[in-house]
Amino acid sequence: MPARTYRTRVRVVPALATAAVLTLALAGCSGDSTSPAEARSDAAESGASGADGKPLASGKDGAGSAPSVDCEKAKCIALTFDAGPGKDTPELLDILKKEKVHATFFLLGRNHVLKYPDVVRRLAAEGHEVANHTWTHERLDKLDKDGIREELGRTQDAIAEITGEKPRLMRPPQGRTDDEVKEVSEELGLSQVLWSATAKDYSTTDSALIKKRILDQAGRDGIILLHDIYDGTVPAVPGIIAELKNRGYTFVTVPELLSPAAPEPGTVYRP
Repeated sequence: MPARTYRTRVRVVPALATAAVLTLALAGCSGDSTSPAEARSDAAESGASGADGKPLASGKDGAGSAPSVDCEKAKCIALTFDAGPGKDTPELLDILKKEKVHATFFLLGRNHVLKYPDVVRRLAAEGHEVANHTWTHERLDKLDKDGIREELGRTQDAIAEITGEKPRLMRPPQGRTDDEVKEVSEELGLSQVLWSATAKDYSTTDSALIKKRILDQAGRDGIILLHDIYDGTVPAVPGIIAELKNRGYTFVTVPELLSPAAPEPGTVYRP
């Protein structure tokens, strides 16, 4: 992975560019994946009654009080953001708060979680799902178990120190995973979450284009991948939300999308 430290926006681009190119193919993924619909169906058949011990996001600190959503009935879609927090994340949180939308944020530890602890704290306080995107954005399938454990474990600990709670979801850089990533993820209590729509927002500052790319790919039970570290992305979000609401979508976090299933550690979830 060429961009190990994420010290500057320019150095981030090569790593995330590769991730976006792999949007739907994800040829490096090992083993089976589970769709949100499959997870819900399996849970319903087994008589599950809730997502897990953690309550569904219901809005805190004025973020809105959205009721629990039944995604078997509602037309649900999950908005997710990778590789932050960054300088534009507070503006994004203002937008989400105004729109009463909760998102899932896959955070990078080094130079992001450590740099913006107040933003991480706000994410949790306002009802968003705080998740793990590794420490330095290393490709996990290129590491041994100790390396995988360090990439995920350090971010788990850093987030827990700020929010008081360890994440239950992670997104492997480039969507690349294998059996060892599964084993370590299971050990750390982390489910793996991939995606179905991306704007390739690493490659453009054109907010209208970012919006169009997402709207063209949006579908029921979809998981949208954006990055709150690029200049064109946050300005595109209000239009994305408005149009998808107009199309009848309900925005949910990833655990809400899976409910009544509990996110299963190690499992790869992919629409």
